[in-house]
Amino acid sequence: MYYVLQSLKDNLPKVVVQGIPEVSRAVIHIDEQTGKNKYKLLVEGDNLRSVMATHGVNGNRTTSNNTYEVEKTLGIEAARSTIINEIQYTMVNHGMSIDRRHVMLLADLMSYKGEILGITRFGLAKMKESVLMLASFEKTADHLFDAAYFGQKDSVCGEFQASSFNSRITEIQLLDNKENTVFLLSKNICPFHDFSHSLH
Repeated sequence: MYYVLQSLKDNLPKVVVQGIPEVSRAVIHIDEQTGKNKYKLLVEGDNLRSVMATHGVNGNRTTSNNTYEVEKTLGIEAARSTIINEIQYTMVNHGMSIDRRHVMLLADLMSYKGEILGITRFGLAKMKESVLMLASFEKTADHLFDAAYFGQKDSVCGEFQASSFNSRITEIQLLDNKENTVFLLSKNICPFHDFSHSLH
């Protein structure tokens, strides 16, 4: 009988009476962006889908800083926006300012495969189409030697690869005709780099 009561005592706190099991706590916080009289609910935990579906919660104004959770619930574009917002928020809180276009470039790189890839050696390994992209992060000599040994080629058409050679990806001209209409002409000038010649 004692063991049954002890087991009941241990398992009773795990029973969910009401709410979301993945949420551990919630705090009411003043929303500094909108003003003093506006409040927001900060929730610690995951399961964005259940939070958005909770009665009384405005799903259109619900956000999360968990990019994988956002990707699973709202898709890759929402996850990309979350990456941009979180990087900007973190930098501003540390008194640093980064041009939004650079952050967008990083978010594009992390999400262009249709899934969120971290800027780590494991995430970049999934982006292995580009030798220069891999070499620009870690183990530069190893990646370049392997590329030369196996005869890999790099089209140098991406933003990161082009910046390695300090070259433009496209050449853009703005022309004004008689009707004052602006035309945008773009010419692809992606050089093709063969790493097999680097061994000679």
